[in-house]
Amino acid sequence: MDRPACLLVNPSAGGGKAARLLPDVEAELERLGIEFRTAKTASLVHAQTLATEAAEKGEAVITLSGDGLVGSIVGVLADADDGLLGVLPGGRGNDFARVLGIPLEALPACAVLVDGEERALDIGDVEGRPFIGIASLGFDSVANELANLAPAWLGQGVYAYAALRALAGWKHASFTVEPEGGEPFEFRGWSVGACNSKAYGGGMYAAPDAELDDGLLDIVYCTETSKLAFFKVLSRIFKGTQMELPQMHMLRARSVRVSADRPFTVYADGDPIGELPATIRVVPRALKVLCPRAA
Repeated sequence: MDRPACLLVNPSAGGGKAARLLPDVEAELERLGIEFRTAKTASLVHAQTLATEAAEKGEAVITLSGDGLVGSIVGVLADADDGLLGVLPGGRGNDFARVLGIPLEALPACAVLVDGEERALDIGDVEGRPFIGIASLGFDSVANELANLAPAWLGQGVYAYAALRALAGWKHASFTVEPEGGEPFEFRGWSVGACNSKAYGGGMYAAPDAELDDGLLDIVYCTETSKLAFFKVLSRIFKGTQMELPQMHMLRARSVRVSADRPFTVYADGDPIGELPATIRVVPRALKVLCPRAA
């Protein structure tokens, strides 16, 4: 990396994991000869302000956090003339780093800031709210809300905890899906995900064939089944083999509009990002990110 950087830290990420990692990360960045300053975020809106200021100064923005902080600032960096993002995992899920092949421990990941290469990646958008990973709704809305309310000591186990609690109380919904360039359709069932990336929820490969730079969303949906059959989906999702099941479906489009027969919040990168009905779209190659070099 040939420019100064702003190390953007969410002290509460991963139950305070980022704050605990910060002294060692700062020491490692100094050892690697990276010129940087540290800025701690008070909220996602504050993070956007800090990222805007850094981009205006010509600094790269390095996040020490989970996907929520990354997702909150990708729109800012995409709009900057020469915005550049570096990612150091410091949250619970760290799915963006996982998909890019960035080491999931922050200290080894620092090397990518020196040895990596810049890649132009797509971002997603929900009614003007940018995201980086997967925007989902339905069953996922319930599970995400439960995960965000869960105690920090659960760590990465929070996702399994939230999914099982959501499963216990779930009642099927009816969804209307209108993909750009395709025929609208309705179905009754569990969820819809508009996937810019492959994974969410700490290694759940909801869209195993999605690519971060293909200019398309993988739109994944799950039709009506028993709770036992859906549990089989959950048991397979960490390996990405759930798409072999008959209740799982996928199509690709540049945008999709989704509505349902009851209210649902759209979640992306672990945070609420919109309400139904909503149009979700991809913004191709909008964001430059430091990634490991291809082998």
